[in-house]
Amino acid sequence: MQTAHDLNLILQSRVPLVVVETPDEARFLQCLQRLLADAGAAAYRPLFRWAVTQGLQRVDIELAAQPTTAAPDQVLGHMRSVTAPGIYVLLDFHPYLEDPVHVRLLKDIALAAEGARKTVILVSHALQLPAELEAFAARFEMSLPSAQERAAIVAEVIGQWNAEHPGSATVDATARELLERNLAGLTRSDSERLARGAIFDDGALTACDIPEVTRAKYALLNRDGVLTYEQDTARFSEVGGLRRLRVWLEQRRRVLLEPAAGTPLDPPRGLLLMGVQGCGKSLAAKAAAGVLGLPLLRLDIGALYNKFHGETDRNLRDSLRQAELMAPCVLWIDELEKALATDAGNDGLSKRILGAFLTWLAEKSTPVFVVATANDITRLPPELVRKGRFDEIFFVDLPTPEVRLEILRIHLQRREQNPQEFALVDLVTATDGFSGAEIEQGIVSALYAAHAVRRPLTDAQLLDEFRRTRPLSVLMAEQLAALRSWASARTVPAD
Repeated sequence: MQTAHDLNLILQSRVPLVVVETPDEARFLQCLQRLLADAGAAAYRPLFRWAVTQGLQRVDIELAAQPTTAAPDQVLGHMRSVTAPGIYVLLDFHPYLEDPVHVRLLKDIALAAEGARKTVILVSHALQLPAELEAFAARFEMSLPSAQERAAIVAEVIGQWNAEHPGSATVDATARELLERNLAGLTRSDSERLARGAIFDDGALTACDIPEVTRAKYALLNRDGVLTYEQDTARFSEVGGLRRLRVWLEQRRRVLLEPAAGTPLDPPRGLLLMGVQGCGKSLAAKAAAGVLGLPLLRLDIGALYNKFHGETDRNLRDSLRQAELMAPCVLWIDELEKALATDAGNDGLSKRILGAFLTWLAEKSTPVFVVATANDITRLPPELVRKGRFDEIFFVDLPTPEVRLEILRIHLQRREQNPQEFALVDLVTATDGFSGAEIEQGIVSALYAAHAVRRPLTDAQLLDEFRRTRPLSVLMAEQLAALRSWASARTVPAD
């Protein structure tokens, strides 16, 4: 196991302080005990565990805890006075690192550790080491359960249900494979809990259990609110037009989900959707997740920014890491220009965010498919829109007559209106230059008008609403003409 190998290298290097940030302390202790059990007699050292609720306890052999060492200064004083070799694991010691006496005691131990072969391991969910101790410390990161370990966890939970209930659990092979894949990125304890929740509720593991596991996994990973899990992704049956985009996605679906060894094709990284406001870019981003059959995460650009120096950068790194833990998935970044636009008034923050995002986009190895949308091309930096950053840049233009007909049918049916009862040809003509959002709003306004007089919706009411509407293509004709001119030579039509 790579975790045991890396930990063994740190212990052999005689680093006096080791910092381990993990919520899975039981798994770390098990790994450490197995590592010491496999060590030869010459390399063996006693293993001690400390918690403020129990005190110091030797755990490589069964000895009782020492309550007299429960206080932080007591255990540190004891460790400093002992000259024999040993490995001391201090659990949740991070609150006590604010005391200068504790910091000095740890430094004394570190200074004398080389000759005594003593190693202090600080295990907490999060830990910031004081600057005076950094020179004596190494950080160790626990690897998450591998695919083989996740399969063993699911098998163990199934075995537990079978042992506690008559008969055997009903397990669908495909659902089991999906469950094992969806547990990727979670600790062992969280994986066990989600697997148990999927199986123990009804003694069966079927396809209907997987969405709930995905929602629960997202809730565990996303605790800062920057990412949003979109539970119901739109299907392309709900999107008028964009057929070329749909074909493009379907051609890349298999390579994204099942990358074959030896294939010359690289897994697709993502796409950028640009175009006229209200023409379905956001809906297309949701529909992309439906076509690919993947969970959809939405990155809230506004929530990234923090007034404290370095926090915005950290929020971006954490969000991208969470998306990788949810992989395979679609990461939707709406209105990308708001986060990555560079100007002279942001003290280089947007440039750092842009650099970090582009580096991640180029180097990511996990199947996270990025769908970014943008409205204002003038604010996008050239290094973002050049060929090769995204697999493709699609332009979503105003809908054609055929697409407007499809949009009218979709929104009328969605509001329990029979499209065959309306003069759709006249409505298509009346909505020339309208975006999909403007067509939808016209139908909604006409329905309100019909409801106010307690009569069914009529063609006259729809035509009246459309004729009174001044679409964006009229209000911002010059800007849209410039946008279309820019896109004609730089993007691919989505429809």
